[in-house]
Parts: sequence; C-alpha cells; structure tokens
Amino acid sequence: QVQVVESGGRLVEAGDSLRLSCAASGRTSTIYPMGWFRQAPGKEREFVAAISWSGANTYYADSVKGRFTISRDYAKNTVYLQMNSLKPEDTAVYYCAAMRTYTANSVVYSQTSNYDYWGQGTQVTVSS
Repeated sequence: QVQVVESGGRLVEAGDSLRLSCAASGRTSTIYPMGWFRQAPGKEREFVAAISWSGANTYYADSVKGRFTISRDYAKNTVYLQMNSLKPEDTAVYYCAAMRTYTANSVVYSQTSNYDYWGQGTQVTVSS
C-alpha cells in the first residue's frame, strides 16, 4: 500500500507561481509513475501532468503546457508540480496519484482510472 499526501495549495493572484508537493509513503522501495489531476467545482477531474518512474518522460495537458512543470525527488519520495503564470481557470483541488502500470503511452497517464493510489487533494485558488 502507498499513501500520497499533497501540500502547497493556497490562494494566489493571477500571474503568480506556486509549487505543489506530493509525498509518498509506504512501499517507497517501489518507484511508481505519478500524476497530477485537478477538479474544479461542478467539473470532472482532469489530467494535468504526469511523470514516468525514471523521470525521463513527462506529460502535460495542453492547458498547462509551457506553464507547469512536473518533477520528482527520489531521495525525498516526492513529486512536485511547479505552476507558473497561474490563471483563474487553474482554480481547483489538485490531486496527486500513483500508478502501478509502467508505460510510455501518454494516453494511459492521462486517465484517472489507471491510477491506483490517490491523495486527498490540496486547494489552489487563483484570484483575478
């Protein structure tokens, strides 16, 4: 079993930057592919970014490409989401998830059903 805990969400202004963290615990001897998703009120949970187990491959939703960067620190068992040039439409609860499937298929990374372990989420609010 793996537990993931997100942190770093808060209220910011449009144009600001913010870094979210996702700490994994439990079976940390196994390195999992990781993803970030977000869910705004009244909307479905949507893919934001993902990173392969090796860190060599990253994947992004078109809406955040060029503004967000996903990375991981193996020593800390932590995955980060650096968010720059934030917009009001980025307002959502951000979730981190771990996947037991190892793949290079970007579609697999973008689907919530392929992730096995989820955190509770952290709220990001971007004011205009």
